[in-house]
Amino acid sequence: MKPDPHPPKLVRMYSAASAQPVDYALKETSPFLGGGRVVGGRVIRPDKKASTYDLVEQMHFLYVRVVKAQELPAMDVTGSLDPFVEVKVGNYKGITKHFEKKQNPEWNQVFAFSRERMQASVLEVVVKDKDLMKDDFVGIVRFDVNEVPLRVPPDSPLAPEWCRLEDKKGEKIKGELMLAVWIGTQADEAFSDAWHSDAATPVESTPTAYTLIRSKVYHAPRLWYVRVNVVEAQDLVPTEKNRFPDVYVKAQIGNQVMKTRTVPARTLNSMWNEDLLFVTAEPFEDHLILSVEDRVGQGKDEIIGRVIIPLSLVEKRADDRVVHSRWFNLEKPVAVDVDQLKKEKFSSRIHLRICLDGGYHVLDESTHYSSDLRPTARQLWKPSIGVLELGILNATGLHPMKTRDGRGTSDTYCVAKYGHKWVRTRTLVDNLCPKFNEQYTWEVFDPATVLTVGVFDNSQLGEKGSNASKDLKIGKVRIRISTLETGRVYTHSYPLLVLHPTGVKKMGELHLAIRFSCTSFMNMLYIYSRPLLPKMHYVRPFNVMQLDMLRHQAVTIVAARLGRAEPPLRREVVEYMSDADSHLWSMRKSKANFFRLMSVLSGLFAVGKWFGDVCMWRNPITTVLVHILFLMLVCFPELILPTVFLYMFLIGVWNFRYRPRYPPHMNTRISQAEGVHPDELDEEFDTFPTSKSPDLVRMRYDRLRSVAGRIQTVVGDVATQGERMQALLSWRDPRATAIFVTFCLVAALVLYVTPFQMIAALSGFYMMRHPRFRHRLPSAPINFFRRLPARTDSIL
Repeated sequence: MKPDPHPPKLVRMYSAASAQPVDYALKETSPFLGGGRVVGGRVIRPDKKASTYDLVEQMHFLYVRVVKAQELPAMDVTGSLDPFVEVKVGNYKGITKHFEKKQNPEWNQVFAFSRERMQASVLEVVVKDKDLMKDDFVGIVRFDVNEVPLRVPPDSPLAPEWCRLEDKKGEKIKGELMLAVWIGTQADEAFSDAWHSDAATPVESTPTAYTLIRSKVYHAPRLWYVRVNVVEAQDLVPTEKNRFPDVYVKAQIGNQVMKTRTVPARTLNSMWNEDLLFVTAEPFEDHLILSVEDRVGQGKDEIIGRVIIPLSLVEKRADDRVVHSRWFNLEKPVAVDVDQLKKEKFSSRIHLRICLDGGYHVLDESTHYSSDLRPTARQLWKPSIGVLELGILNATGLHPMKTRDGRGTSDTYCVAKYGHKWVRTRTLVDNLCPKFNEQYTWEVFDPATVLTVGVFDNSQLGEKGSNASKDLKIGKVRIRISTLETGRVYTHSYPLLVLHPTGVKKMGELHLAIRFSCTSFMNMLYIYSRPLLPKMHYVRPFNVMQLDMLRHQAVTIVAARLGRAEPPLRREVVEYMSDADSHLWSMRKSKANFFRLMSVLSGLFAVGKWFGDVCMWRNPITTVLVHILFLMLVCFPELILPTVFLYMFLIGVWNFRYRPRYPPHMNTRISQAEGVHPDELDEEFDTFPTSKSPDLVRMRYDRLRSVAGRIQTVVGDVATQGERMQALLSWRDPRATAIFVTFCLVAALVLYVTPFQMIAALSGFYMMRHPRFRHRLPSAPINFFRRLPARTDSIL
């Protein structure tokens, strides 16, 4: 009997100023994982036996594999049989698909019954005949659950056996059923594809619903940037003979459409030399469609010719080498008369340089939460530096997401994303405290990456579930790999915080176990000296507008590809996990970023305040000591840099005692989510473009103008100070420049004949002089500087 786990311990991750409510805090736990308790980041096993699934609580299941049947007796008058199998343990029942008019069916389906919830000791496998009114009994096979063998990998799979069917009285009848029955854990190979009793409710009664609740590992498609350099076009034939065409090139790949600038030509040849960028995915099923179009009038364009190029034939490159250009003949978009075509000798062509750029990393997620930074080209990949293991244990206190039978409930599943690998746990139906206990691993190539785990409510089950229903988000957790100690097991209960139009809300808690194991310590340290992104991002960088557009296209492609899997990973899930809308305007985020900046600069402000107190002699002893230290540094300037670095070393060693022992988590105080105004939240959840009333948009626009006006004033003040610095020597104010030039000449002569140490000492002592020798009026240099002209006089 396992003892009760230790109660969770609250974790304070930030200073008191950033502390948030206790209910939103991270909690450290000490669960039993892999047969041992987690204590201080280590799994303590009494038996010292290692386990493959040592980051989850071991769960036992009764597995039943229904392979096939033979020589089943006919039940209908016509001699036909529509067989299916019903696997029953107590109140739990699983059903295979049925076959029509088949006496030797093959199912090869696996059923998993949780031992924790089993209350019966007999397993019944019943073969039935599908009927319109009432299913007919064909035969049954019974097993004593206590006699079922235990099988745990790496043991070989249990071989199925033929079992003779019995009637209701227990007598042997015609027909056999091939079965395999064993007790296993979630480490079993059949776990992911099995039907689970804890996911079985009356709403899950169709084969389609069965596929929607299974766990699944997805691999996102490998994305490529497509660079289309439109050089020129020759011998263009406009539709109207009495004018030169105003032409542009439109390129399309799938739903992505890009256009070049319009070139007003004075000949039948046009020159662009313009790059168009797209995103595509392997395998390259789409085609590049280029059309040269003539802008005849306002809103009226006519196609001169077009060409279709399969992407599978496009050249790939992994560096910045020059790609060979090619000429492509343009074809008429519609059928024309053959004699007319020969008469016109239509031979328009376009000069293109096309390549698949594999030297970039295709950004398909927010840059702040990137889970992979490798380039597309596989030959540029470096060896992995470690392994990331994630155990999704359970969720507690989930907020009801739907109503069923008059009570609130949730059909919960988790999605974890890191690199190209996405994983989805099984859906636990009708459970507000689901226990998943599923473990997954990823290769780590860069520690400056982020693991994202999201929790969702499955809205595709039951009669009301449909493709139009969106899976509802419950919350997500982000964990940066570089914040984890190698080899340590982190077991914490993370608050699931979601921002709603009514404010921040805690939707429950997610219990995770995480371990980052380093396979090459030297390679990991070497990574810290390497550029964050592949070389091509610095050799031929994209601008901000291009990056935003390409990121949106990449997310769309990944969502479309994962949405075609079985079970599908829906578009809203992919967008939420990828933070697709993180770039949109939010007053709350702007305030959060401002206060983050103030927090970063608070150290400088504190040093400035301390130095001001020293100059004002608030503490005479401290001021005298600073004078002595300053005099030592002036006399021995070679000690300045060693002193600075030694001081930082001592600070780092001192802070080692108070280093963070837990991964960071979402903080409502830092996010400015606690006291946010309801209208600001409503604006943040507004669509783009807006869907609000004109009066409300006008009010928000005026508010934004007010905020932007203050920012504009601050930027103008900074620019004014810089322009005054330039005015010192520009003779814009001839008297001021003459004074400054004269001062520079005198200063040069004085500094030439005076030792530098004396000048530095006198300057320092003057700054730290006693308040008795100070006065409240600004000094002469400040007065002189403030009188200098700036370009504010030239602003309209």
